[in-house]
Parts: sequence; C-alpha cells; structure tokens
Amino acid sequence: MEVRSHVTVRASTNDLWFLAYLPLAISDGIATPLIPLLALQHFGASAFAVTIIIAASAMSQVPFTMLWGNLSDRVAHRKYFLVASFVATGVAIILIALAHDLITYFWLNVVEGLASAASAPIGTMLLLETRHKRWWPQDIGLFGLISGLGTTIGLGLGFVWLFVIGFNYSIISVMTGLLVLAGVLALLSAIIAWAWIEEPVVRLERRSLADLINLHRSVLERVRHFRTRILNLVDLTRPSTDPVPRREILFLAALGVMTLGFDMFYGPFPVFLWQTAHFNDAAVFIVYLGASAASTALFFHSGKAVEVHSPKLVFLESLGGRVLLMVAFLWGPIYVLFGLGSPALVGWITLLNAALGVTWAFISTASTLFLVRLVGRSSRGRALGLYNAVAGAGGLVGTLAGGFVFAAYGVGLAYSLAAVAVAVGAVMLVPIPYHLFTVPHTSAHRRTWRSARATSPAPRGAPLRPYGDRHR
Repeated sequence: MEVRSHVTVRASTNDLWFLAYLPLAISDGIATPLIPLLALQHFGASAFAVTIIIAASAMSQVPFTMLWGNLSDRVAHRKYFLVASFVATGVAIILIALAHDLITYFWLNVVEGLASAASAPIGTMLLLETRHKRWWPQDIGLFGLISGLGTTIGLGLGFVWLFVIGFNYSIISVMTGLLVLAGVLALLSAIIAWAWIEEPVVRLERRSLADLINLHRSVLERVRHFRTRILNLVDLTRPSTDPVPRREILFLAALGVMTLGFDMFYGPFPVFLWQTAHFNDAAVFIVYLGASAASTALFFHSGKAVEVHSPKLVFLESLGGRVLLMVAFLWGPIYVLFGLGSPALVGWITLLNAALGVTWAFISTASTLFLVRLVGRSSRGRALGLYNAVAGAGGLVGTLAGGFVFAAYGVGLAYSLAAVAVAVGAVMLVPIPYHLFTVPHTSAHRRTWRSARATSPAPRGAPLRPYGDRHR
C-alpha cells in the first residue's frame, strides 16, 4: 500500500487521547513559576537553593527517562506506564504543595521529576505506534502545539487565581491551593489517558526512530523539566564506528556554550523578578505568559522563515537579537524611571521576555534544521541525540552557575556572563560553511520521514515489511 493512499490506517479507534497531554501542559504552566516562588516565600530559600531544586528535578530524569522507555519496550503495555506516570506526577505535585520544610520540598521535586520522566519517551512512541506514517509530521507538531497552548493557559490561569480569586487571602495558602490544582490537572490527564488510550498492536524500536523523536522540538524554552532534551541521551552510550565530523563537533560545542548562557539567564529568572524587580506573584505569571504566548504563536511561522532564508542566517540573527535583549534586562535608568514593582516595569519586562520568546521560536527551529542539513542522512539520529544531550548538559550547568553567580555577585554579573556566553556561541557558528544549507525546509523533512519508514522494524511475528505499508 502506498503512503499516499487515502486508506485510513490507525491502531486506535479515536485520537482524543492526544488531549491527555493538555491538562498536563496546563499543570506545567502553573508549576513552572510557582514552585520557585513558593520556595522563596514559604521557606525563605536563597536564589542558589531555588536553582538547585530546579536542576536536581531535571537531572533526576536522565536515568529514569531511559529506564522507563526501555521497560515499556520490553513489557507489552505502554498505556499503563503512561497512566502511572501521570498519576505519580499529580500525587507528587500535591505533596510538594503540602510540604512543611525545604528538605522535603526538595526531595519531592526530585520524586516528581522521576515520575514524569516516562511521559516523553512513552507518549511519543505511543503516537508513532498508533498512527500511520503519513500523519507523523502533523501529529508531532500537534503535540508541540498542545504543549505550548496548555502552558500558556496554565500561566493565564495562575494569574487569575493569584490576582482575582485569591486577592483577599493569605498568599501562601493561595499559592498552595494553586499548586494542588496543578496536581489535580495531572491526575485528570491520567483519567483521560486511561479512558481513551488503546494499546498499540505493533511495537517500534525507539533507537531506530531517534531522528523522528528528536524532531519534536519544544515550543517553550523554560520548563521545569528537560524532557525533550534528554530523551535520547542513550545515544551517547551507543558505539559508533564513524568519527564525528569536525563541523558537527564545532556546532555541538557552540550549542553547549550558548545553552549554558540561556540557562544562566533563566535559572535565577524567577528570583530576579521577585527579589530584584519587586514583582508580586501575579506579575511573575504575566512575565512568563508573555514569552509563552509569543513563542507558541510564532513556532510554526518560524519554519517559513527558514525556508526563505538559510537556517544558519536565521540562527545567527536570532542569537544576536537575544544577546541585545539580555543586556536590556540589566539594571539601568529605566528601572528608576518606571519604579520597582510598578505596572510600567511589569509591562516593560513582559515585553522583553515576549521578545525573548520570539527569538526562541526561531532558534528552536533553525538550530535543529541547521544540524539536520549539516550531517548525512544516516547520521541524523546520532547527531540529534547528541544535540539533545549537549543542550541538556549545558542547561543543567547553566542553571546551577546562574544561580550561584546571582546569589554571590548579583544580577548584573550573572546576566552579563549569560549574554557573553550566547555571543561566544554565536561566533563559534560563523566558520561553518554557508553553502551546506541549500536544501529546502520541506524537502529535508520529507526525506527524514522516508528514511524513518525504511528503518522501522516490523512487529514481532510479522513478515519483515515496514510498518504502515501493510493492510490492517
């Protein structure tokens, strides 16, 4: 059967299970700024302690992402792994809201990271195993859109909860109730997944689909977890007979440096808003909402820009704009003119952060296509696995470094070093030859899907024919 055939081939009777990720994304949107804010105000945590909580939660996912993914490959049930992940995530968030000391708060965040680690690899494989190849590109994009919309809704809900519903109540009790709501939303995802997900009738090998999974780019830059970045960290441990080309090494080195700068900036960002800019909790949600809405709205449009121009050119221009925006966050006369904590300053910082969200929409698209066109077709899975691993490692180091410098030397040095790191990373990209990027955006994606179709193994006990090319 040709892929272009109009025969409907699906293992699931409905696709409503996609919506199981919407409440989870809303929950993430609520918890992203709320967890550091609650640590600051309820437990009096320092800036460095807050960044340690964020980094430890992300780091704990590295081994467990691989563990859950491998277990789901060996056990004949993916649905139950995903439902269990949603349930454990919801329960952990509720317990975080009810924690009575900082140590318990820290460890519960680590547990929540372990619990949520299964949702990325298993959810993606479930999509690939229950949908025909002809719908994979659209479905993977849809998952990214659901993530962006859900996070934006969650941030908006958090603002309304803090500024309207809880205006006349104790701020700690209001924040605690909001975090409990985030946990309940994760439990709602589990209910939807249990009701609407059907077990796939075939199994695909995750390692053979690394290029597809890694092309699921995040529409949001700052999330509590590094799910998409560490998804294929296992690629680092896979032996390879081919040496990594020099231009790819240069790209990955530049990526590591600039990612360190990104997270040096965003690691202590909630502390900067609350302590330095004197924003209240509702204002912090507004600032996060600006970046989330901007990056989500422009995520798909960024692909069109890459078609018109080179990914390298778009990448470098976006990085240059990001450096200038980071510098604009530094202390200056505008803080005195607007006044700390004033609505005018909230509007200004929100505008700057929304502009950072715009740059991220283009960076996330251009950087992936930059690398895809840089390496050969047979090396894409390995290269994109390295991309995620390097970005994840740079993000973890940057988060910790940013929190330490912020706490010890102040926001001026922390954000200056972050801008310098991004600028250095951009300069490191310049020597990579421009002529390598002449393949149209749509053609690159089309070849990726064809390559994946040729390498997808058949289910156990079935003839060796590519999945999707069989009649059901």
